Amino acid sequence: MDSSWSRDLEGRLDAQPLGAGHRRVTLLSGLGWMFDAMDIGLLSFVLVALAREWELTQGQVGLAISVSLFGMFVGAAASGSLADRYGRKPLLMATLLVYSVATGLTALAWGFGALLVLRFVTGLGLGGELPVASTLVAEVSPARSRGRMIVLLESFWAYGWILAALIGYLVIPEFGWRVAFAIGALPALYVLVLRRGLPESPRYLLRRGRHAEAREAARRLGVEVEEPDIGTAQGTSPVSGVGIRALWTAPYARRTAMLWVLWFGMVFSYYGIFTWLPQILATSGYSLVRSFEYVLLITLAQIPGYFSAAYLVEKWGRKATLVSYLLCCAAATLVFGLRGFGAETSGAELVLWGSLVSFFNLGAWGVVYGYTPELYPTAARGSGAGWAAGIGRIGGIAGPYAVGLMLGAPGLGTLAVFSMFAAVLLVIAANVWLLGEETRGRTLDEISERTARHAGDIRKAQATS
Repeated sequence: MDSSWSRDLEGRLDAQPLGAGHRRVTLLSGLGWMFDAMDIGLLSFVLVALAREWELTQGQVGLAISVSLFGMFVGAAASGSLADRYGRKPLLMATLLVYSVATGLTALAWGFGALLVLRFVTGLGLGGELPVASTLVAEVSPARSRGRMIVLLESFWAYGWILAALIGYLVIPEFGWRVAFAIGALPALYVLVLRRGLPESPRYLLRRGRHAEAREAARRLGVEVEEPDIGTAQGTSPVSGVGIRALWTAPYARRTAMLWVLWFGMVFSYYGIFTWLPQILATSGYSLVRSFEYVLLITLAQIPGYFSAAYLVEKWGRKATLVSYLLCCAAATLVFGLRGFGAETSGAELVLWGSLVSFFNLGAWGVVYGYTPELYPTAARGSGAGWAAGIGRIGGIAGPYAVGLMLGAPGLGTLAVFSMFAAVLLVIAANVWLLGEETRGRTLDEISERTARHAGDIRKAQATS
């Protein structure tokens, strides 16, 4: 299935030094990632003001968060397969356009029902973009720098949340939540930049039999290869993506199980904690402005969390870095619940423990996004990453909704909430330690060939789909 020309091109993609083309892809994908995070973050700040204006219950606040994440589940599960069929770049642009336009329309929401519908549509685009962007960066990055590049891609999430926090802090108290959502529509214009500046994945183009386009995309990344002759082009048949059943066949089943548990727990804890944090602070006696100020400071800790993980992921490896950060996050989360919200707690102590949760949780997220696409071959990479992210969104639906129920129940409070999240983080750390495998320094072909034996097992997996 793979010609010698195709293997030579993929080998050069893995072996080349990091260059301007790789940085451009990471930057362009990262800015889309940033806008995604800004949109999700906006909801957590908007809901504080909206809950007061519309007199929403805690359960309704949790439902508004969860319906967005249900849309993200559908979007993530669908986008991976679509990216394997139609390409990484078209899906990246389409998903960004969907969530930007839907966010702008949310500024016109006339009631709670309309808000839920529009946030579901927004979630379709938000959930679809992230696995596609990480897959694209993984496929263009050199083997020695792949983990670091994807963690740096994920670091744009912090910039998006900082933008959301700034909008919450500066815009919502002064101009209202509708203006905040209107600002969230502006990223739609960024599609024009992606259309001209972002190349398609050469690996994807090779698997589709589009050799001339693969050569041109590789050239934009700094890799020059001779043009394939007619015989080579005719001798390579395109490979389409695999379905969900193929992800549970013998080559991939253990990896899929580990990733689905990991993603469920990560999204459950992240969205449960951070989408509720502004609301928890506002209901703990802090003013709207002071609550948003504390969340902004806590969010800033995400940036060093990402950069430390980007360094360690190539020094310690994926497993060791991820497990270490998950264990530290579990400890910080438990102490945050114990010490962060007491009557005697100072603002400095609250920010300290919240920042440690933010640092380790988002550092772990950077590793997760880099680790996931490495575990599947090119023909299954979009589907594998998309379905893992989609299963994670089920955790994202459950986490915020569970927080709303727990905070509204008598006898339960923030300590019970954060203790639950600490336990979940411990479980997924054990899951990675027991079922995960190390991928540091290995090419994407080496990783996939250990179990899939490359094209032969892909064909068998497709036959069972």
